[in-house]
Amino acid sequence: MKPMNDSDSPWEIISSEYLHKAPWLTVRKDHVVLPNGNHIPSYYILEYPDWVNTIAITRDGQFVFIRQYRHGLQETSYELCAGVCEEEDASPLISAQRELLEETGYGNGTWQEYMQISPNPSTHTNITYCFLATDVEKISEQHLEDTESLSVHLLTLAEVKELLQKGEIKQALMAAPLWKYIAEKGL
Repeated sequence: MKPMNDSDSPWEIISSEYLHKAPWLTVRKDHVVLPNGNHIPSYYILEYPDWVNTIAITRDGQFVFIRQYRHGLQETSYELCAGVCEEEDASPLISAQRELLEETGYGNGTWQEYMQISPNPSTHTNITYCFLATDVEKISEQHLEDTESLSVHLLTLAEVKELLQKGEIKQALMAAPLWKYIAEKGL
């Protein structure tokens, strides 16, 4: 066990002010004091609900991916099924199962929490819960929200690895669990 030092100590919050509050973007400005006494009068924090994503694999070994346009990068890319943990969901697992069914029509199977990661621990307040769902099957049609326009694709593990190697899966919160999966399988 490492001894605790100043770098392990939390910062003291002198004041907080919300600059913007909206469902998809909440920005807070904190005045903080570091353990060494230094002040940062304007430290910006992005408050988000927790997120989920799922590596979903069918009984015959196909990976369920979606493909959609992302306006931030102005690119269309392959992604894992992902979404927000809604307040009415009892757990991140329920959120992940709901998102997979809504976006792809796939469900059932065996689910496990695979890893938890932070989008950016220096400025984001949320966690992304990554799940691994095996033996999923198509059980319904998509039920997309008005803000969603995406297509479903079944990919082989070799195709997924190739997309990762070529940098075509740009979303870091999705690349991380996929690389973990590939590393654990020794591929």
